Amino acid sequence: MISELKMSASDQNQAPESLHTPADNTTHFGYKTIDKDDKVSMVAGVFHSVAKQYDIMNDLMSFGIHRLWKRFTIDASGVRPGNKVLDLAGGTGDLTAKFSQLVGRQGSVVLADINSSMLNVGRDKLRDQGLVQNIDYVQANAQYLPFEDNTFDIVTIAFGLRNVTDKDMALRSIYRVLKPGGRLLVLEFSKPEHELVNKAYDFYSFNILPKIGELVAKDGESYQYLAESIRMHPDQETLKAMLDNAGFEQTTYKNLTGGVVALHKGYKF
Repeated sequence: MISELKMSASDQNQAPESLHTPADNTTHFGYKTIDKDDKVSMVAGVFHSVAKQYDIMNDLMSFGIHRLWKRFTIDASGVRPGNKVLDLAGGTGDLTAKFSQLVGRQGSVVLADINSSMLNVGRDKLRDQGLVQNIDYVQANAQYLPFEDNTFDIVTIAFGLRNVTDKDMALRSIYRVLKPGGRLLVLEFSKPEHELVNKAYDFYSFNILPKIGELVAKDGESYQYLAESIRMHPDQETLKAMLDNAGFEQTTYKNLTGGVVALHKGYKF
């Protein structure tokens, strides 16, 4: 189980917005400041714990809307037959399943995740669906992608960037493995556009979501971390600037469900 730093409701609404922590060797794990070297193992503990219930929890905590967000991401990707796609932090393979069908036998999809439990659940699920011909599975850290330069036409990272220790480094790593003309799509929880929505979202995230996690996944602490990690993630404009700084061009974002989630997109030219 994970030891969390609890905060009051007023503190939750005032989570730090800075991308940088006070010292170069520290980072955030939810609202807790930790050594950078510890974050990978701590995040791993979260996802090892929830992997088997991950799909059920996604449906419950988003009321099924996550499926529409992912469908929008695939539609926005411009994927075509023959493309090579990297589904980074792809978890249980929702995006990979659809991309596999769309790229066809001449294309390929790599489902990559840093967490072996999530990757195993995704591989078993996709194989049960009969998707075996054009999918590879790679355990990989987004900061150190084990692929050659200019490999992929499309890279997606859905609900995974906020868990990365060094987001700027990961974005540069993604830029490197994209082909010229390739595109990155980042689907991630973000900052709601309206204050009333933001307050309702905070109440749900910190008072209801951990209870659902405790009942269904037997792990309320991991879903407390989920809520905190969302609040610590850069807002829409900040993340857009990070894509720009990593070298991406024509960067844009689209708010979904009132900004609860945002889809960022950028190109490598």
